[in-house]
Amino acid sequence: LMALAANLASVFLLMRYKDGDANVRSVWLCSRNDAIGNVAVMVASVAVWMTATAWPDLVVAIFMAGLFLRSAQLILVQSWQELRSGNDTGALDSHGHDHAH
Repeated sequence: LMALAANLASVFLLMRYKDGDANVRSVWLCSRNDAIGNVAVMVASVAVWMTATAWPDLVVAIFMAGLFLRSAQLILVQSWQELRSGNDTGALDSHGHDHAH
């Protein structure tokens, strides 16, 4: 529950950057995926307990693998587009300021 709270706090703090450059978008996606994973693991643990089988764990593992692979694909495509266009708009320094202009 504490990990979920920390991940949700990160997701909400990063929400305004979710459509930014590949770097900040990847941080947002990872935080979002971690929060989803926290919930999925809790649901799977109850399902494993109720069914006395490993199937819920396997389903969650496959779902999470797909979620992370999709996020990786999105970031790779965006990164290649930014690299080809030389576009660094949306790049923020360590203080959250845009110096690309």
